[in-house]
This record gives sequence, structure tokens and C-alpha cells, in this order.
Amino acid sequence: MITCPWCGTNYTTFQSDCPKCGGPISLPAGNTEKNPVDSLLMPPSPPRPIADRYVWRLLMTDSWAIAAFVFLLLGAIFTLVGMALTLGIITAFVGIPFAGLGILFLGAGVAVAGWRYQEAQKSVRVLRTGDAVEGLITQTEENLHVRVGENHPWVIRYSYHINGQMYEGQVSTLNPPGVALQPGQRAWVLVLPHEPTCNVLFPHP
Repeated sequence: MITCPWCGTNYTTFQSDCPKCGGPISLPAGNTEKNPVDSLLMPPSPPRPIADRYVWRLLMTDSWAIAAFVFLLLGAIFTLVGMALTLGIITAFVGIPFAGLGILFLGAGVAVAGWRYQEAQKSVRVLRTGDAVEGLITQTEENLHVRVGENHPWVIRYSYHINGQMYEGQVSTLNPPGVALQPGQRAWVLVLPHEPTCNVLFPHP
């Protein structure tokens, strides 16, 4: 059984790239160097063949990106209703505020969506070229303020040290975190060599 380290999907035969999330999968025998941190496999050496579509999987579990989608949806509804009411002369006094509110929602949604898309692209860049350092899971909590379908996303926070300085990072996931992602557990973190604040937990939960 081959398991994708990025999304946890199991395959009976080897896949070089996960058809579900686009993440690369290493041959089980191709990486015999064990992680001294909780016996996890060492991250593959960069550059890692992360598919471009992996950006969208990251956005699907990002609470800010989900909020942006809600704002875009509300903005579209309010704008359409407002324009329809404005076209009716009698209801124009109601339609104009509706349309204005819709445009405001659309602007906020576009701004937040663009920001989170850039952050997701940055995460993919770290996954492709980042160096591996040891980290520590500091907090795991369910975000009850956001719902995706029937699930709430989980937020996993972690810390790591580079050149004696501590940095922190976090990641959102819809997958319930296992034992390896509980507070106090050590893990691998990928960071950009010259930008230690750009980081991603490995494997991405």
C-alpha cells in the first residue's frame, strides 16, 4: 500500500504524483534515511515536483480563502438583487444600497482571495525548494468559526529554530490531526534558505 504524504490517500500501486492532490510520492525503497524526529521519513531533496494545482487544495482548507468565497457569493447576490431593484423606479431607493453593499462585498472578497492565492503560491514554492529543519508542534485546535461542508478546519501551529532564532508557523487542514500532529510532537518544517519566515509543515497535513 502506497500512501500519499500530502493528503493521506492510499494507492495499491505506485503513483509518482498523487492524482488527488498533485503532491509527489517517493518510492518506499527510495528513501531509506529515517527521520531522527519520531522515525518519519526525511523530506525529499529539492527541487520537489509539486503540481501547480496543489495551490487549489491549499485554498480549499484555508479559512481566509473560504471567507473570501463567502464574501464573493454574497457580493454577487447583493449586486444582482440591487441592480434588479434599481431598474424598477419605485424600488430604486432600496436597490441602490443593496448594489452598493454588494460591490463592497465583492471588493473585499477579491482582495482577500488574491492575498490568500499569493500565500498559497508561496507555500507551493516552499514545498518545492525549501530546506528541512526540525520543528515542534505547539498547538492543535479546531476552528469552530468556519465550516466546510460538515467539517470544521483544524489549525496546527508549530515552531522551529534557525541560527538560534525561533520562528512560528501554522497550517489549516480538513483532516483530523493524528498523534504525530499533537502538541509536543516534533516534525519537519520546510523553509526557504534566505527567507526563514516562509515555511510549510512537512508533510502537509
